[in-house]
Amino acid sequence: MTESTRAEKKAALFVASLASFLTPFMGSSINVALPSIGMAFKCNAIILSWIATSYILAAAVCLIPFGRAADILGRKKIFLMGIIIFTVASLLCGLADSVSMLIVFRVIQAIGSSMIFGTGVAILTSVFPARERGRALGISVSSVYTGLAIGPFAGGFLTGNLGWRSVFFSVVPLGIIVIYFVLRRLHGEWADAKGEKFDWRGSIIYGSSLILIMYGFPKLSSLHGFLYLISGIIILIYFINWELKIDHPLLDLKLFKNNITFRYSNLAALINYSATFAITFLLSFYLQKIRQLTAQETGVILVSSPVIMALISPSVGKLSDRIEPRILSSLGMTISSIGLIFLFFITPDTEILRLVLILVFLGIGFALFSSPNTNAVMGSVEKKQLGVASGSLGTMRLTGQMLSMGIVTMLFALFIGKVEINPSNLDKLLLSIKTAFAVFAVLCFTGVFASLARGKVHK
Repeated sequence: MTESTRAEKKAALFVASLASFLTPFMGSSINVALPSIGMAFKCNAIILSWIATSYILAAAVCLIPFGRAADILGRKKIFLMGIIIFTVASLLCGLADSVSMLIVFRVIQAIGSSMIFGTGVAILTSVFPARERGRALGISVSSVYTGLAIGPFAGGFLTGNLGWRSVFFSVVPLGIIVIYFVLRRLHGEWADAKGEKFDWRGSIIYGSSLILIMYGFPKLSSLHGFLYLISGIIILIYFINWELKIDHPLLDLKLFKNNITFRYSNLAALINYSATFAITFLLSFYLQKIRQLTAQETGVILVSSPVIMALISPSVGKLSDRIEPRILSSLGMTISSIGLIFLFFITPDTEILRLVLILVFLGIGFALFSSPNTNAVMGSVEKKQLGVASGSLGTMRLTGQMLSMGIVTMLFALFIGKVEINPSNLDKLLLSIKTAFAVFAVLCFTGVFASLARGKVHK
């Protein structure tokens, strides 16, 4: 190993980890700032929700297309464009003078984010050999959880002392640092599918189907939501048929058909995020509405899981270089299932210490699942498919997040209805929360079998 190779590894790990920190930090911190944004622009909760939803939708639609573009044009090039777009869009979000402009800039920010997430993991996989990949991916995943952990504290502090715009401004210097290191320290390009055609038609079909599905699922209880979902599924079937016909598809579906590790690792990721993403959302309602805690007290409690994930993910990732990822990930899914069962039994009098211990337990489960599962996906494809694999995994994450919130939305509509939460319906709120945890526990338990079915990665 030459000195330059070591330097390149360090540079790649630094920029990928810092970029991995930025987007979850922004997402978790901006949630704390939403009430202040609502007061500043005098907009209702539905409009406010689109500040978050528009970001998730745009990022999910763009992840696989930009992952494929990175395989063709070069991963460094797309990554650099992504961090530039994300940084500029963050500045523009802070300068927005209307909520509509803020939503537009959030969409642009999401496009940059998708370029980062569609290439960052792929760059690490390109630079680090198989024996070191798990450790590098573990550090990257730890950066994601660090962003999730710090976001609510930083968002609350910045919003309370400097205003909501400062949340967006805060990531601009970090973005500039990443841009500098990419330009000066990262010398590779990694275009393993160079010369192949980009599937523009497939990208448009894919994006249309995903928008309809992700927009319709949370509104499934209404007729128009059902029609959106069905339309999205029909277009998705057309996309699959189209991809099977062309020579250079946007998403090589043979990966799902012939690559058992890739297929079941992605399925496990989808199930895991569908079963776990809304936990923080539900517990936030439980702690603030039922237990009457402040937002700051709630944040201190809920940070338990991401802190544990950030601390142990690097070690778990390194462990997955030696122990089969399916064993570690399946153990993680099992622990998460048990943790969700524990949450099902919460009452208005559950001790806070007990809740914190459950969250720590869940954090261990999440960490055991995430890094090894990422290692399994990225280690199961050829180099020219790394961008698509990274984009596919990111899409599973975002789609799972939307499905998780969709399940919660349907349960709230079923048990509470379209009314404001108040002391008269707190029993219904608790019932909907406990039902959601029961559904998520069953869902997570089924994910254990998908995780076990993936086969061996280490030969």
